[in-house]
Amino acid sequence: SVAKKELDDLERWKEEHKPGPITLVPQRLGGKESEAQARQKQQMMLIQSKYRLKHKREEYVKAKKAAEEAEILKKKTIQREKAQRLEVKKRKQEMQRREMFLEDQNYKTNELLNRLDVGLPKNDSCQIANPGPGSTAW
Repeated sequence: SVAKKELDDLERWKEEHKPGPITLVPQRLGGKESEAQARQKQQMMLIQSKYRLKHKREEYVKAKKAAEEAEILKKKTIQREKAQRLEVKKRKQEMQRREMFLEDQNYKTNELLNRLDVGLPKNDSCQIANPGPGSTAW
């Protein structure tokens, strides 16, 4: 069948393309230090890696804390600016109120003075209707 033929072709191809023998010049590996020294070095690296991890973690926590503080500071600044703007707005409104009050007060005062200058008719003034010989205006 076709599947069997393809499998045979694959096996034949593998045989033809099989890598040849590897020839390496024999050499001593592991460097110039003894096994004890190598183990001691590994132990030191392990201890140092623990400290490095701890240091890295501390740096991460410190950076995170600094970022949070910066965010809080930013929010505080925004709130402070809002409060200052509100304060300025309140002051402006208060000044406008005072100005309006003073204008109104001046208007009323001038109106009263004008009425007094013109001289009101007797029935409008604050006098007794039938002035007797001993009565006076209030």
